[in-house]
Amino acid sequence: MGMGNSYIVDGHCDSLIHFVNGERTLEDPSEGGHWDTQRARLAGVALQFMAAFIETKYKPAMSTWRGLQLIEGAHRFIEGHPEQVFLVRDKFDLMQIPDPTRIGILLSVEGGEILGEDLFMLELIFQLGVRALGLTWNQRNALADGVGETDSQCKLTNFGQKVVLRMNQLGMLIDVSHLNEAGFWHVLELSKAPVTASHSCAKALCAHSRNLTDQQLCALAKHKGVVGVNFYPRFLKENDKASRDDVIRHIYHISEVAGVETVGLGSDFDGISETPEGLEHVGDYYHLLEDLTRIGFSTLEIEQITGRNFIRLLSNVLK
Repeated sequence: MGMGNSYIVDGHCDSLIHFVNGERTLEDPSEGGHWDTQRARLAGVALQFMAAFIETKYKPAMSTWRGLQLIEGAHRFIEGHPEQVFLVRDKFDLMQIPDPTRIGILLSVEGGEILGEDLFMLELIFQLGVRALGLTWNQRNALADGVGETDSQCKLTNFGQKVVLRMNQLGMLIDVSHLNEAGFWHVLELSKAPVTASHSCAKALCAHSRNLTDQQLCALAKHKGVVGVNFYPRFLKENDKASRDDVIRHIYHISEVAGVETVGLGSDFDGISETPEGLEHVGDYYHLLEDLTRIGFSTLEIEQITGRNFIRLLSNVLK
């Protein structure tokens, strides 16, 4: 599986939408798209965070409906392929990774809109197996402001604060990708458990609003959090054309600034309209491992970056 003992944990993909919309089975590379079980297995993916991303057209009125539709679709996908994938709900499931034959799926919701303004919805999605929640997408919602609210200095709302504290109690991973900076600092101040920026890059290398400053990266490190490096060319490089080398640059920068234990992978496959050259789909992960070796990361460091950091994070969060 993959190279040596390294296995891959990918902190974010949006492939679930394709499945729920009936566009792909997520089994066969010939259907197109970035992610399917066949290529993921061959590349050594041991755990895939699957996001239920609530698209803007469903907000606000249909957010809960669409979120639940995606969660139901995830269950249909997992139950339909018991020999290929399994749902990761707790520490026990986490201990099965890497499973020699199956990919673990961690169910995540991208957008606190699914909750409306009710804490009982958090309990409900938890019971449905959701173990990570991105508090916002780019817009403002009842919890907080996303990075798209460009002039906002707003921290979390009262409801957002309740959500963070309850997620800590339940054993759910708080995801700060897409959250505005004031919200980011507020989450770190409140959360008793480490958090993730599941699919973000380094602002020092590319000044996109979705990326994190060195100060934010260091704070994540101090809280034992993990940032999953995103493969979207516009987050990797100012002039859009990006390659696998740019992904490596961000991994290297984050490990220099915040420590190798703070960096992971968060491809955003099937959620990005373009990919870096040499990382066109999940099957290309193999080359990324070779690159990390080539630029001088040790075997242990590569294992941390590609998977163990996210596993450590989850073992600190899941109950």
